[in-house]
Amino acid sequence: MEARAHLLIGGLVQGVLFRKRIMELARSKSINGWVRNLHDGRVEAVAEGEKDNIDALIQFCKVGPPGAKVRSVDIEWSEFKSEFRGFKILH
Repeated sequence: MEARAHLLIGGLVQGVLFRKRIMELARSKSINGWVRNLHDGRVEAVAEGEKDNIDALIQFCKVGPPGAKVRSVDIEWSEFKSEFRGFKILH
């Protein structure tokens, strides 16, 4: 089943290669969308693809790469829109 999730990840999540690791995992699982840093220190991502693959991405986001200290992962599920091609880091 295809799904779409909007993620807001809080904690020590910037400066630890979080966006790069999310992008690599998303691409390996054929998830489309984007990830970016927010000015308030959180990381934001939108992911579209198979729900099982997005669930795996969310599990990664709850832990993060080495050096990260994830305190929260807020998830908002919505209808799959097929809006993106590929997965990229927004600046």
